[in-house]
Amino acid sequence: MFNGSYLHTVDAKGRINIPARLRRNLSPEANDSFMMTRGTNACIDLYPLDEWAKTEKELGALNLYNPKAARFVRLTLQYAVDDKMDSQSRILIPQNLLQYAKIDKEILIVGMLRKIELWNPAIYDEYKDEGDESYEQLAATVMAG
Repeated sequence: MFNGSYLHTVDAKGRINIPARLRRNLSPEANDSFMMTRGTNACIDLYPLDEWAKTEKELGALNLYNPKAARFVRLTLQYAVDDKMDSQSRILIPQNLLQYAKIDKEILIVGMLRKIELWNPAIYDEYKDEGDESYEQLAATVMAG
């Protein structure tokens, strides 16, 4: 499971370095490879390949005759692309995904359990501060049994 946040930069070719603390949580089945696609917020979702297989299974179980389900699957898979870490633990983020998430030079890498999210740091700060509930109120609502 992935957690923590890391501020990094995107190089001129669109590559980012996967932090060592996150790499340690990659399973051998992932084969140092990731599938990335647009996130449901203004971010990029980065799945280790073995976790992406579970997500694909979930997507495949949706009723594609339901227009909303079909649209969601299309919009998710339209942006999906895989990449394998190079010898310096970098992956290449496609330009269209960087544009979608409005990521230029700085990137915030956030562990999100079974996936990693890539954010524009300023957009993430706005996201963190939106809503009228405090962290404590949100926790009480979400974690209530």
